Amino acid sequence: MSNQADSNQAVRDLIARSNRLGADPKNTNYAGGNTSAKGTDTDPVTGEPVELLWVKGSGGDLGTLRPGGLAVLRLDRMRALVDVYPGVEREDEMVAAFDYCLHGKGGAAPSIDTAMHGLVDAAHVDHLHPDSGIAIATAADGEELTGTIFGDKVVWVPWRRPGFQLGLDIAEIKAQNPQAIGCILGGHGITAWGDTSEESERNSLWIIETAAAYIAANGKAEPFGGVRAGFEALPEAERRAKAAALAPTIRGLASTDKPMVGHFTDSSEVLDFLASEKAPALAELGTSCPDHFLRTKVKPLILDLAADATVEASVTRLKELHEQYRADYQAYYDAHATAGSPAIRGADPLIVLVPGVGMFSYGANKQTARVAGEFYVNAINVMRGAEALSTYSPISDAEKFRIEYWALEEAKLQRMPKPKSHQGRIAFVTGAASGIGKAIATRLAAEGACVVVADLDLEKAQAAAAELGGTDVAIGVAANVADAEGVQAAIDATVLAFGGIDLVVNNAGLSLSKPLLETTEKDWDLQHDVMAKGSFLVAKAAAKALIEQGMGGDVVYISSKNSVFAGPNNIAYSATKADQAHQVRLLAVELGEHGVRVNGINPDGVVRGSGIFASGWGANRAATYGVKEEDLGQFYANRTILKREVVPENVADAVYVLTGPELSRTTGLHIPVDSGVAAAFLR
Repeated sequence: MSNQADSNQAVRDLIARSNRLGADPKNTNYAGGNTSAKGTDTDPVTGEPVELLWVKGSGGDLGTLRPGGLAVLRLDRMRALVDVYPGVEREDEMVAAFDYCLHGKGGAAPSIDTAMHGLVDAAHVDHLHPDSGIAIATAADGEELTGTIFGDKVVWVPWRRPGFQLGLDIAEIKAQNPQAIGCILGGHGITAWGDTSEESERNSLWIIETAAAYIAANGKAEPFGGVRAGFEALPEAERRAKAAALAPTIRGLASTDKPMVGHFTDSSEVLDFLASEKAPALAELGTSCPDHFLRTKVKPLILDLAADATVEASVTRLKELHEQYRADYQAYYDAHATAGSPAIRGADPLIVLVPGVGMFSYGANKQTARVAGEFYVNAINVMRGAEALSTYSPISDAEKFRIEYWALEEAKLQRMPKPKSHQGRIAFVTGAASGIGKAIATRLAAEGACVVVADLDLEKAQAAAAELGGTDVAIGVAANVADAEGVQAAIDATVLAFGGIDLVVNNAGLSLSKPLLETTEKDWDLQHDVMAKGSFLVAKAAAKALIEQGMGGDVVYISSKNSVFAGPNNIAYSATKADQAHQVRLLAVELGEHGVRVNGINPDGVVRGSGIFASGWGANRAATYGVKEEDLGQFYANRTILKREVVPENVADAVYVLTGPELSRTTGLHIPVDSGVAAAFLR
C-alpha cells in the first residue's frame, strides 16, 4: 500500500502541503494539527477505483510527515458511520470503528480528528493550532471577533471536545455556509478547507495571517499590562548563572513522582511575560488548546519572588510553592475524576517559571521537555493576542480534565514503547571524544540517556556528540578537568542543556611510560592533575548538583588494572590510578546517604581504539615488553586467563551494567575488565 500511496498525486500534494504548513511555527506547533486529502485510487482486490481519505495519523508531525504517517480510510465506509453513530455520550466508540474503515495494511493509527476530515464535504481539509487563531478562539468575545475580523468567510464553532460530533458539527457548518472557507474552533484552533490542496493551504494561511494582522493593527500596546518593578530580566550572564544554580533543585521537584529531563528557555517572549503585571493571574488561568495543556499541564508553577532574589531564598520558596502545586493538582484531579477516570499521572509541574531568569520545562525525554517549553511559548503568544483584543478566557478546568484524563488519551499513552534502561538519565562523560570515553557515551545514548561529551578539544567533543544524534540526545562541551572553573562551567552547561545530571563517568586520562629515574616532576604533576585531581574536581562539582536534585545518581571512575598491579616503568600513571581507585571507596561512603552510588572499572590492555595508546603509550609499552606495537593488543590478550583482547566497547558494557537497574544496591565496587589478570585480582 505504501508504494501505491507514494505514486498517488493527491498524497504527494498532501505531504508537500503538510510539510510547508508544519515547517512554520506561526502555523502550528510540533505534532499539532492534522491535514487530509480525499481522492481515488485503485482497489487492488477489484481493480476498480475506490474513494479514499488520507489523513495525518495519531501522534505525527506535519513538518516531517511522510506517506507512512498517514491513515488511509475508505470514504464509503467512513460516511456510513453516520448511520450507526450512537450519540455524543458514546462518541468515543467511533474511534475503534475507524479501524473497520481502513484501506489496506500499514499506515498510522487514525486520530480523534479523523471524523472532522472525513465528514466535511471538501477534498482537502487543514486543522491547525496557530497562535493568532487560538488567540481569537480563547478571547472572551471570540465569536464577535470572528465576525468582525473575517466576515462570513470564517464561522465560529463553540468549544466542543474533539471527536465524531465535532466532525458532524463542522460538516453541517460548511453545508450551511457555502461561502465559508473555514472555522474558528472555540478554545482550540482553526479548520480550513478547499477543493484543491493549494486552495486549502491558501485558505489556512489567509485565516492565520488575517488574524495576526488584525491583532497587530487593533491590539493594545501593552496587553500584559505594565512592567513589575524588580521582575525585569537579569543580564544574560547573571540569569544563566542563576538558572544553572536553580536547575538541579527545580528538576528534583519536577521529578518527585517520576524522573524528568529538563529544558531551559530564556527567550524574550518568556522574560517579558514574567516581568509583566498580568503574568501571575494569566499563568493561573492555564493554557487552553488541548495540544498545549497535554504537554504543559493545566497551569505552570511560577515563582513569586523578584529577579534579584538570592538562590537560597528562591530554592526555599520553590519548595513551598511545589508543595502547594501538588496539593492544588490533587484537588483538581479529585474535583473532576469519576469512577472510570485513569489514575492520576503525577502532580508535579511540567513548566516552572522564574522571573528575571526564564522557563524550565520537563518531559520524559529531552525532546518532550523542549517541546513542552515551545508549547508554553505558544500559550504566551495566545494570551498576548487574546488580551490585546479582549480578555483571555480559556476552556474550563472541567473540560481540560476531560481531555487530559480522556480514556482515548490514556490508551495512546499505553501504546507508547517501553522506555529503555537509561531513559530520563543525564550522563556526563569526560574524555569522551575518542576511545573508551566515546564508546561509553555511545552505549549510554543507545540505552536512552542524554549525554554530555566532555573533552579538552571542543571541536572534537561536538563532532562526537553529533554522531550520537541531535542536541536532544547529546551535546559536546569543552572541559579541562584539571581546571576547577572549567569543570564547573561544563557542569553548568550540562544542567542548562538537560535540566540536571545523574551519571558521571571520570574517564579523561593520559599516560607517560617511564621508569622512576626518568620520570620528571612535570610528568608526575601532569598525570595527577588530569586523573587524580581532575576526577576529584569533576566529582565535587557534579556531587553538588546531585545532592541538590535529591534523585540519587551514579559516579563511575575508569581506573585501571594498574591501580592494584605493580607493572614496570609507569610509576606516575599507576600511582594516580591507585588514587582514583581509593576515591571510589571514599566517595561511596560519603555520597551514599544521598543515594549516589560510586563504583570503578579497572580495564587493561585496551589498545584498539584507545586514545592513550595512540598517543605514544602503546609504543612505549610495546618497547617495554619487547613486542611490535601492532601486536601489543594480542600480547596483552595472550597473558590473560581468557586470552581475549579487551576493546573500548567492553568497558562501555561495564558502565552500562553498573549504572543500570540491576545493580541498584552496589556501591564501592571495582569491576576488572581485563580478560583476567590474576596478579590484579582484587583482594
